[in-house]
Amino acid sequence: MAEKKQIKTALVSVFHKDGLDELLKKLNDEGVKFLSTGGTQKFIESLGYECQKVEDVTTYPSILGGRVKTLHPKVFGGILGRRDNEGDQEQMKQYEIPEIDLVIVDLYPFEDTVASGASEADIIEKIDIGGISLIRAGAKNFKDVVIVPSKAEYGVLLNILNEKGAATDIEDRKMFAERAFGVSSHYDTAIHEWFLGN
Repeated sequence: MAEKKQIKTALVSVFHKDGLDELLKKLNDEGVKFLSTGGTQKFIESLGYECQKVEDVTTYPSILGGRVKTLHPKVFGGILGRRDNEGDQEQMKQYEIPEIDLVIVDLYPFEDTVASGASEADIIEKIDIGGISLIRAGAKNFKDVVIVPSKAEYGVLLNILNEKGAATDIEDRKMFAERAFGVSSHYDTAIHEWFLGN
């Protein structure tokens, strides 16, 4: 039941960059290509690694004040496309959708923003949409994709990479998926509780 999958392309879209450099170095050493947006893309390039812009894949810029960056079929198709499904594979070729094997996300700090006494407008802007969608998509397709849903998991992936190189077993991917749904569940609960209290 090993079902090893090679990591060739990683989409990295994070709020907290601390602790990411060691993981990026290992991925780069293993020949993994990076795809990213905005500040994360600049951070990756500042470390000396090549990084393709998401907007070069989607042909759309980041719009609506950064509210819409990754929400596009070429990104979500690359994560949700089933590698063993002929129909999915044909459509990915037809629409030039690149396979994304690893998604590293760290959500906007909603709870910290609430705790800081920020205004309602600032709190609303810290409700992550793209990030939470990437987490759910990566976790749903754990058969083919590794989802790292928060900076707490950077070290977990690094240990796996150090042990196995840029390949994961189905058990690894399922473990990350379970943690990912734990992150999304906690996040949505925090938002729900804030709305209840306001």
